[in-house]
Amino acid sequence: MLRIGLFLAFLVVPVLEIWLLIQIGEVIGGWTTVALLIADSLLGGWLVRREGRRAWAALQKAIESGRMPDRELADGALIVAGGALLLTPGFITDVFGFAMILPFTRPFARRLATWFLGRRVKSMAARSPYAPFISAMPRHDSHHDQPRPKENVVRGEVVDD
Repeated sequence: MLRIGLFLAFLVVPVLEIWLLIQIGEVIGGWTTVALLIADSLLGGWLVRREGRRAWAALQKAIESGRMPDRELADGALIVAGGALLLTPGFITDVFGFAMILPFTRPFARRLATWFLGRRVKSMAARSPYAPFISAMPRHDSHHDQPRPKENVVRGEVVDD
């Protein structure tokens, strides 16, 4: 399913980008559209550098404090992905790129990426040969402090020599 989605994205997105560029060019003019794309790229490059530095500083601070830098790593990945989208010419990819880079929209993009990747990991883990072992492990949900009770409990006694 993901392969079909990627295939359609690589087929549909460029066609939509070209169509939108033509529509905008007809309204504001061709050279103005090119100037807008260049200004968009310059602004995106400046934002990627600024937010990349902030993410790097936050990552170093988290590591120095001994905390797991999960949020900082996710922010860094979103900034890299957003920068790649800003490099591609077009307005649709720029909107998604800016959504990944801007500090006030990045938390939403992070939650969306976490949800999507969490589903992918669970799906892949369910299809792995180790799925019975994974499903038998106690789960710690973020909504509950108590772990799920184990289903298979083997009673025994410890013998000390």
